[in-house]
Amino acid sequence: MEEQIAKLAAEVAALKSANGVGNTMLAEMYYYITIPLMVLIHVGFLGYEMGASRTKNVLASGIKNILAFAFCIPTFYYFGWFVYWAFPTGFTMSAGPNAISGWEYAWSVANPAGAVMGPNLADNATGVFWGAFTLFAATTASIMSGSVIERIRLVPFVILAVILGSFAWVVAAAWGWHADGWMVQKLGYHDFGAAGVVHMISGFFALGVLIHLGPRIGKFNDDGTANHLAGHSMPLTLIGLMTIIVGFWGFLMACLIFPGEAWSWSTAEFTTIYGTPTTLSALSFNILMAFAGGIIGAWAVTRDPFWMMSGALGGIISAAPGLDIYWPPLAFTVAFAGACIMPYSAKMLEKWGIDDAVGAVTVHGTLGAWGVVALGIFASGYPALSGDAGVATISFFGQFVGMIVMALIGFVPGYLFAGLFKAMGILRVGEAAEIAGLDPTKVPSSAYPEGIPASPAPAE
Repeated sequence: MEEQIAKLAAEVAALKSANGVGNTMLAEMYYYITIPLMVLIHVGFLGYEMGASRTKNVLASGIKNILAFAFCIPTFYYFGWFVYWAFPTGFTMSAGPNAISGWEYAWSVANPAGAVMGPNLADNATGVFWGAFTLFAATTASIMSGSVIERIRLVPFVILAVILGSFAWVVAAAWGWHADGWMVQKLGYHDFGAAGVVHMISGFFALGVLIHLGPRIGKFNDDGTANHLAGHSMPLTLIGLMTIIVGFWGFLMACLIFPGEAWSWSTAEFTTIYGTPTTLSALSFNILMAFAGGIIGAWAVTRDPFWMMSGALGGIISAAPGLDIYWPPLAFTVAFAGACIMPYSAKMLEKWGIDDAVGAVTVHGTLGAWGVVALGIFASGYPALSGDAGVATISFFGQFVGMIVMALIGFVPGYLFAGLFKAMGILRVGEAAEIAGLDPTKVPSSAYPEGIPASPAPAE
């Protein structure tokens, strides 16, 4: 009997071990898949920007975007990942209430010179988590990239992309997208899909840069009225925007915490980054409803193909903070409202003399702010993070203050560093180069060496 019990116990232990290995491998594969899906965001931004550029600037816009992506990877490796784990409680870098933050913890999980940041058969999580966060970082730089096309110099742009992608947004994420973040713990700030910590930061950073960069030559008339500087390929722009939406599924997948691992909040269900429960089913309802609400709202207000497809992105951003808890019709409504706001925000920026070439400040900044505040309106009283009685709850006040903080974290460094580069005389290309085009003067090459022939007139 004792031998049979021992044998049975050994079999149970083996089954538990096998199940644990299987769950770990599945979790690793889950995050691994989010990374190439998020690369599609950058494919989309590439098409989006190049299509919105005139033929003389197409390659310059593409090269700028790709280099931002490339530079954000090593800089996020060397210091961005460390910032996320070190700064949640503020610049003191002390440990938070969940003991997953602060200098010592960051040194143990994000030391770029340590064994954890490289091949390690005992660690199936760090690399894929780091990879997903690296793609978040690169996304912030790509958002800013589109707003400054056709007149910014390459080197200061890359430096600005690194500041945004490997520091500014990471501080915002540490404060508002981490269970130990002081905004989460003290304000009940909740931002599941990163409308504030990714999109607002990027949009307001871009605004700070644009104030110093100035408009493209020919954008504004002497009386202050704006001219439409059409890109060379609306189809490429629309395909790019649609590809971004495909990548968004990976982006939002990576916002979930897989169950059943040592680092998981739950053994039985997906949770948000705050530890609150959710499911892929909930996300599927709300992503698609927000996507549709944004398209329909933008088309209803503008009848413009560019804004219609931008509305899809703007709709998801508007609903992003509450994708984990919204009822699907509410996600549709919040997205629809955001898309209706969008063209008026863009017109206001033009009245202020801001030339945002692809509407990044509006789509990501304005609608990110709307999304953060909307959650405070519609979800007040819901738990902002996991825990027992007394846990911080979502409130309008907390979301509103969070919105202000996100705007400042984005705008201030963008404005200051762009102002520094402007004072040094290196922010913007010369007038002659801008008029001739950045492709022939800076690349130098041509995206369409044989030209783009006009369509023949119909036969009479």
